[in-house]
Amino acid sequence: MFKKVLSLCLVATLVIPVFGTGYNQVEASNKGKSSQENSINTPKNISSYEWGRAKVVGGGFIPGIIYNQKEKDLVYARTDMGGAYRWNATTKSWTQLMNFVSFDEWNMLGVESMATDPVDTNRLYIASGTYTNDWTTMNGVILRSTDKGNSFERTELPFKLGGNMPGRSMGERLAIDPNNNKILYLGTRSGNGLWKSTDYGETWNQVKNFPSVGNVKDYYSDDLGVVWVTFDPSTGSRGKTTQTIYVGVADTNQSIYRSTDGGQTWAAVPNQPRQGYLPHHGVLSSKGQLFVSYAQEVGPYNGGSGSLWKFNSVNGVWTDISPTGNTDNPYGGLAVDAQNPDIIMVATMNKWWPDEFIYRSTDGGLTWKSLWTLDYSKDPVRNNQYTLDYSLAPWLDWGEKKNLPEQNPKLGWMIGDLEIDPFNSDRILYGTGATLFGSSNMTALDRGSMVNISVQADGIEETAVLGLISPPSGASLISSMGDIGGFRHADLTKAPTMITNPTIGTSTDLDYAEYNPNIVVRVGNADGIGARMGVSTDNGVTWRPANNAWVPLEGDTTQGGHVAVGADGKTIVWSPSSSSDKLSRPVSYSTDLGATWIASRGIPEKARVSADRVNAKKFYGFSNGTFYVSTDGGATFYASNVKGLPTTLSSNFKALHGKEGDIWIGAAMDNSHPENSFGLWHSTDSGATFTKLNNVQEAATIGFGKAAPGKDYMSLYSYAKINNKYGIYRSDDAGASWVRINDDKNQFGSANAAITGDQRVYGRVYVATNGLGIVIGDIKQDTESLVINLTTNNNKVNNKNYVLSGTVSEDVKNDSITIKHNNKVVIAKVKNRKFNEKFTLVQGQNTFVIEAVDLEGNNITKSVNVEYDAKKNNKNNNGNKNNKDDKNGKDHNGNKDKSDNKGKH
Repeated sequence: MFKKVLSLCLVATLVIPVFGTGYNQVEASNKGKSSQENSINTPKNISSYEWGRAKVVGGGFIPGIIYNQKEKDLVYARTDMGGAYRWNATTKSWTQLMNFVSFDEWNMLGVESMATDPVDTNRLYIASGTYTNDWTTMNGVILRSTDKGNSFERTELPFKLGGNMPGRSMGERLAIDPNNNKILYLGTRSGNGLWKSTDYGETWNQVKNFPSVGNVKDYYSDDLGVVWVTFDPSTGSRGKTTQTIYVGVADTNQSIYRSTDGGQTWAAVPNQPRQGYLPHHGVLSSKGQLFVSYAQEVGPYNGGSGSLWKFNSVNGVWTDISPTGNTDNPYGGLAVDAQNPDIIMVATMNKWWPDEFIYRSTDGGLTWKSLWTLDYSKDPVRNNQYTLDYSLAPWLDWGEKKNLPEQNPKLGWMIGDLEIDPFNSDRILYGTGATLFGSSNMTALDRGSMVNISVQADGIEETAVLGLISPPSGASLISSMGDIGGFRHADLTKAPTMITNPTIGTSTDLDYAEYNPNIVVRVGNADGIGARMGVSTDNGVTWRPANNAWVPLEGDTTQGGHVAVGADGKTIVWSPSSSSDKLSRPVSYSTDLGATWIASRGIPEKARVSADRVNAKKFYGFSNGTFYVSTDGGATFYASNVKGLPTTLSSNFKALHGKEGDIWIGAAMDNSHPENSFGLWHSTDSGATFTKLNNVQEAATIGFGKAAPGKDYMSLYSYAKINNKYGIYRSDDAGASWVRINDDKNQFGSANAAITGDQRVYGRVYVATNGLGIVIGDIKQDTESLVINLTTNNNKVNNKNYVLSGTVSEDVKNDSITIKHNNKVVIAKVKNRKFNEKFTLVQGQNTFVIEAVDLEGNNITKSVNVEYDAKKNNKNNNGNKNNKDDKNGKDHNGNKDKSDNKGKH
């Protein structure tokens, strides 16, 4: 967003800033300085970027919220595929803690569980791992932090974790002994049972005497396992191990286990409910009562029936306290007020229609109030005891208005976790399938007043981004996304409404007309006769459905596939994706904005397609290693003879703006077929030939942005592997050289679906991630400019021994600067940002050129001319043979002359 401005400190104290782009070679003004000096700024390899997000606010499931019990406002939230967050009470927003996750280790972004230490509140633990099935080969990881998640150490586990597997809102699986915080327990999946650490999570061992791994499998046939661990703090003391520990297991027979001797032995809790339900959460009150929410199904999408029970640990009595008095509701999110153990809140888990219920009891579960009631004998049939402010994420209504008893947005869905602030009984948070809701006046319900609920997800960006375009005019960015369609960002700092008409849950691709950016087309997935394409003629402000390119039938699950729009907007080429080999869905083209379609010839189904950005008649296709070209508006395609191209792509190939026939194809290594080609290819003849770049090992994505100052070829951007390092790279010279613009703290996991530069802002890049939203990178504004300040200030001297000295305002590369004296180069050491170098002058003018490069690669050059009069020097020597230059024996530069201590020359 910002460009670095460099400045120079010239002779005397004059500082002249150099404005403008800061990237092309700029000669500073000569006004007010000696004509003997010239100063030039030439930044090279500027790799310092600042990273943010295009705001959507939320966008995915929040399965867990974790409050620290000892430090106010220390709150964490975990996601199923988008990392973990820490609450910032000052900004009232969330901070992502896992931007550091690399391309190779994307699996870490699914968080199975978290634990915040109630003894040493700086300690944080994350059980990290997305899948237990064959979608990954990576085992789970325990991330350990002693600074609240600002940095981590890691412990590799010998098994997988399932942050995005069924049952992921059960928990928490990871728990810290509240008295002896060296001890942690971890409940696991896949038959691995219960694990324990006694050294702050550094090493782990299986609790081999724990009696159960559960008998319930998820729909991937994996054991759901041990789902939560709860300590009774009253059974221990500071530094002494807690004696009573409760563990929930996904088992339809006996699901609650207990140890009363600090984990030495375990047994099923007697007389526990035998309804065949699964324990979603187990929460212990300060009275020693264990509350358990049960659901028939594992969640997070299904629920079935369920119940809510209370266990009195003193007398061993179990009591059914289900709010409705029956098993009609499955229950998920459960909380007990730390300040009042008789206050309980519980949420239904996936009632779906007409809405979820959130219940609250102030008498230990004897009686309950709901946030809304339904009575068909009344008008209106629904009575809400709450308001819902979703202005922070206006897309949450999906662009639809519902009729009672439904409403949009819903109170929630997939409410797998609900928490009461342990320091503030009025404050609650609860997760849903798309956002985080909360209230700061929850006790109003107890008084019969309205509870104010609002979106509490500012800073959370959990979207899976599938496509990005940044047109030359209009909106800065338009996106296609999984689950929530996509957005038109006229303002990157505000969440917009969702793109609708048609409402497409998962939008798979989009494109615009290069010469008429008002024409934008998007495609995506739908069922039955639903439209899979939307067309806009006003740059995405409004939309209308296009006709499908086939005759749709009920039950049809054809997906959106890929789309390309001709440079003039008069032709659309669409490659839908059939869900069945029995259904033909050919690549087709339309010349009336999607009203009618004609099947293209010569190109296979499901091919990727792109449009030439200059020639409106030219379109391109790619399928299974073969490149295709159409020169008649998509009516017919012919295959290029090029061999050796990649077989599969994770993102689309692209045609460069402003240059006909300029094509780029990028491919990352396919782990399941590493023998296939990968890398980056370039064609300047519409795909007749391709050249593979030798300096790029892999290129998962390719995109274009505004050219660098002084350049006429657009900047290239790629999530690539160069010199054995994955990263986000930019090239300003058509791929001849690349600079990595991100660092290890900002890697963003699996960012292999799309990338694009901004056509209006040089250096800006938009990166599509799988769970971390739309990442925006901008050249970082540096508040400290690199300055060379010369302390030597004589331009006419009579002594051939000359000392050039000065300072630099920033640390410089290699702790040195380069000084060129009359075409001879000297490397001068810099210590404490000071330099001091001796030279022997020649008769007449001596030119010194000083060059410094800061740690970010920003270059500054300063020149100074010094005139040496040898005749005057000899005259002075003849008249003052026995005199030193001054009584201190210093030369005319004010420096001791070690070459002639007697004043002889």
